[in-house]
Parts: sequence; C-alpha cells; structure tokens
Amino acid sequence: MALIPLMPTTQLKNGLQICKVINGMWQVSGAHGSINAERAVASMNSYAEMGFTTFDMADIYGPAEDIFGSFMKLRDETLNEIQGLTKLVPRPGDMSRTRIEAFLDKSMRRMQVSKIDCLQFHWWDYNDKRYLDALRHLSDLQKEGKIGELSLTNFDTEHLREVVESGVSISSNQIQYSVIDQRPSVLMKKYCEALDIKLLAYGTLCGGLISEKYLKKPEPKPHELNTASLGKYKHMIDLWGGWDLFQEMLDVLNSIAQEHSVSIANIATRYILDEKVVGGVIVGCRFGADESDHSKDNFRSVSASWQLTSGNLSAIKAVCSRGKELMQVIGDCGAEYR
Repeated sequence: MALIPLMPTTQLKNGLQICKVINGMWQVSGAHGSINAERAVASMNSYAEMGFTTFDMADIYGPAEDIFGSFMKLRDETLNEIQGLTKLVPRPGDMSRTRIEAFLDKSMRRMQVSKIDCLQFHWWDYNDKRYLDALRHLSDLQKEGKIGELSLTNFDTEHLREVVESGVSISSNQIQYSVIDQRPSVLMKKYCEALDIKLLAYGTLCGGLISEKYLKKPEPKPHELNTASLGKYKHMIDLWGGWDLFQEMLDVLNSIAQEHSVSIANIATRYILDEKVVGGVIVGCRFGADESDHSKDNFRSVSASWQLTSGNLSAIKAVCSRGKELMQVIGDCGAEYR
C-alpha cells in the first residue's frame, strides 16, 4: 500500500529518518483515560498508512511499549518501515552495564524489536553524576548495534554540554517547545545547531489547549482539566501570562489559520517546525480512543501548499513578547522536572 501523502522527514546523525510530525504515545499511558489495545493497534496502522510512521513512547508510559510491540507484530507489512523512539527513565541507583543492558533488553522485548531505533535518556537529579556512567554504557551498546540513535530528553543546555564533552555523541534532545514556551531559543538552539543535535519538540499544542476548542472560551475550571496534559499545560499558560493573554494568542493564530485555510494547531506546529534545529514535533495521539482521527489535520502542518509569512511571524512574536520569559520563571529546558 503506497503512503499517501508523502511525509517530510529529518535524518538524525546515524541515518535514522524520522517524520516531521511524530506520533506521541504518552496519551496511552493511562493518564488520559482508558485505551483499548486492539483498537489502538488498528489506529496506529491507519496513521502509518497516512505516512505517520514514527512513534514516540517511554518505558514509563504504562503499556505504550507493549502496544507498540503488538502493532509491530500485527502491522500491515506492505507499509514502509516504522521508527520506534522510546525513553529510558531509570530511578536513582546502580547504573552498571548489567543494569542498563537489562533496561534496554526489556524495552526491546516489549516493543518486539531487535534494535531500538532511538533511545532517549532522562535523568531526574543532576547532582547524582551516575547518569554519565549510564550514558557511557548506552554509547557502548549503540556501538554493539542495539541502539541506532542515542539521544536525551529534558536535558538542559549545561548538562547536554557536559554529556557531549564526556565523549558521548548525542543525536537529539526531546524538550518542550511552543509559542508559549520559548526557552529552547535562549541557549539550547544555538548549542544544538553547532553540533547537529536535533530538537524533538513536545507540548507544541499545549495538550490540545492551542486549538479552536478553547478559542473565545472562559478559563477552564480545575475539574475540566481532566487529563495529565491539560493540567500540565494550563499551568504553563498561567506561568507565561494567564488566560487573557492566551486568548489573544489564540485570536492571532486563528486569524493566520483562516488566511491559510488551515487549523490553529497547524499554525502553532509549523511555527516550531520552521526552526532549523527542530527535527520533529511530537503530537499526542489517543490511539484507540473514541476521538476522531486527527492525522489528516496533522498532515496539513507540513503541507508544502502554504507557508508562514513574515507578517504572520511578526504577529505571533508580538504576543509572545508580552508573556513572561519562562527561562527566568522556570529555568532552562526540563527544569520543571527537577
């Protein structure tokens, strides 16, 4: 079955081609409602048929790796190659080669793969320097063929630099990046561009808050923020400038969307994807849930039929400039997790 339409891709350092729009699987973790695994696999096949062949998950995302494994076992073999990105998020403790390899082998079994296409490493406490031991072991395992691309997730610029200077080659860093959260543009962007490290951006749609659904709507009550994503990103909006300023941002995004006959989500996604350092944007997918399939709308984010104009960019940046600098409020990328 031919992939229609053709999805633009980014090549990481060691040759892995990933989609510009990546299917995020945090939404199947259980923090966003129940998921039917069989329906999820069918939905993943549908996305892959559309050209969305890159899936992002983690060992701590509930059944995500298992669902991906079922998909790999049952998927339509006529589809193009699938890219499976997962994360290793170890608890503090021994970071011996034996323990790290055991983590890796477990993910490979769950995902039904003989090699992890891209392993993204997260660490909770920078004061515990054993993350450098873990990354050296992962680098050795990469050389042995168990890992394609060795990457990080939610590392700040200082500690990304520390990892690189320790001799570990890093392909990408997965971080929060949106019209609301511009922290990566302060320090991370310049450093990564110099070393050909791609940024994989999540939170670009603020868990769905950046959409027509919330345009000209009153501020949601706490009980209406009924998923982990909605709660997390509403908090980010509050830190950035509050609901009134957020509504101004939605107004501007909506005006630009109407100009190009696309959606608010398309504008917000393209704004981040147009950054050269961004290799892909991760868009959450509730595979198997009752919501409609968003793959057609997601594809419009990378369509060559439209481009953001200089006027569009200026209008977005004008609202961005009125918000608080989250670098000063929170700290560099990933500081909210530490």
